[in-house]
Amino acid sequence: MMKNVFLAIGLATALVCSAPSAFAQGKAGQDKAGQAFLKKAMEGNLAEVEMGKLAQQKGASDGVRSFGKQLEQDHAAANDKAAAVAKEMGMSPPTEPSKKQKADYDRMSKLSGDKFDREFVKHMVADHKKDIKEFQREGKKTNERPSAFAQETLPTLQKHLQTAQSLEGKAATTGSR
Repeated sequence: MMKNVFLAIGLATALVCSAPSAFAQGKAGQDKAGQAFLKKAMEGNLAEVEMGKLAQQKGASDGVRSFGKQLEQDHAAANDKAAAVAKEMGMSPPTEPSKKQKADYDRMSKLSGDKFDREFVKHMVADHKKDIKEFQREGKKTNERPSAFAQETLPTLQKHLQTAQSLEGKAATTGSR
């Protein structure tokens, strides 16, 4: 009987001692996923700021130029928030867009006039649809800071998608004349 009591106490102690470690590993996994999300979000913000500037320079329509200014301002602000979260989590924010985003920018920079407007708007619709899905997925997670950032940023991304979609409709009607 006494042997069973010691065995039970030993087992309970082992469980209690290993629980914080398991919790820490789970938290570390969440932090890694949150950091990966933040890195990707910040690269996206940097890319959108540059694309916004490009739209202001090359946009043929007032709508595209105005949307470019909105993108530049909103994504710069979002990037400041994301960078603050990243620093809280002990990570260094990226300083430039991803290679794919740079390639997209280079491709767009070679276009002009109505062709630029059509391709820019088409890119913004596709890009914001993809981003919204990623931000919605992150917003449902329990890694507090990245999840809160995703939830806070989502309405702006949705507004950008609506603007891009309305511009896409206008570009289709002006481009077909």
